[in-house]
Amino acid sequence: MAAKVSIVIVCMNRTDNLYPCLSTLHEHTKTEHETFVVAYLFDKEALAKAREDFPWVTFIESDQIRGFSENNNLALRQVTTPYTFVLNDDTEIHGDTIDRLIEDMEKLPSDAAIVSPKLLNADLSLQLCGRPVYPAYKYALQQFHLYKEPIDNEPAGNNGALFRSWNITGAAFLIKTEIFRELGWFDQRYFFTPEDLALSTLAVHKGYSLWVDPRAEVVHKWRTTASRIMGATRPAAVRGSIIFFSEWRHPGERNFLSGVNYFLLGGIVLIAETAKRLKASIKYLITRKDSDRLKRDTFRHITRSIFTTKTPKEIFTKYYLELKKGK
Repeated sequence: MAAKVSIVIVCMNRTDNLYPCLSTLHEHTKTEHETFVVAYLFDKEALAKAREDFPWVTFIESDQIRGFSENNNLALRQVTTPYTFVLNDDTEIHGDTIDRLIEDMEKLPSDAAIVSPKLLNADLSLQLCGRPVYPAYKYALQQFHLYKEPIDNEPAGNNGALFRSWNITGAAFLIKTEIFRELGWFDQRYFFTPEDLALSTLAVHKGYSLWVDPRAEVVHKWRTTASRIMGATRPAAVRGSIIFFSEWRHPGERNFLSGVNYFLLGGIVLIAETAKRLKASIKYLITRKDSDRLKRDTFRHITRSIFTTKTPKEIFTKYYLELKKGK
């Protein structure tokens, strides 16, 4: 029987994440499926063992520096199934999540493009259930801790039914492959952030609808893996976010107005990140802890990256290579 859904996972040489992800995925997914794992900067021995341990997985080697978008797109361009399920490697599935999401999609209106599950933390507390509209001014407020995106967007009295959403998280979502292809897959201008917001915004802009099924659950253990290279990921993410939000009303359109928006929003973010940098620098002078030094350096990298001509990928590459050299 032909596969109905392709599961795409990017893993950055973290077999401690990948093994439980693949094991729970294979155990709980009954729908005919194929699985692609983009093995990003993998040790050769680790990749060989993974191929031996998971013979049903198609591994795609990615030996160059690439971001979330580029790595996913390596596999996405090989997908021919009606549905695609994008999944982070630091996740586990303990129920019929993918089967349920496919059933949902086949019941929804024809304009439905994406169905997302509810995300849980490792302790099974709620991490995210739907995402509301997220305009540029809320991003600006967030820099000064004046706005926090709600983790639960399920309408009151919904009782676990499907509900309409406006944004997705890239950690786990099901999308119609033909629509994904029409949207151009993930936007490769970005590097780890905010590819998911960019995809959501473009889909809605094109007239498609996004949905959430709170009965479908995925455990996302992101807090255990997110900080290892934040000195490289965070400045690239901030630069990408400002690019995205400067084009928020007209995704992908770069013109005079988006340039003005970038200058204004970039100035606001620079003020916020400079304050964080000063605070982190003072704290490091007092504690001399490596963790505080990492925070100080991260904020320094961010402030240097806001008004630059470098792309998010170029920013990440610069600081990632520095981290590898121990600078």
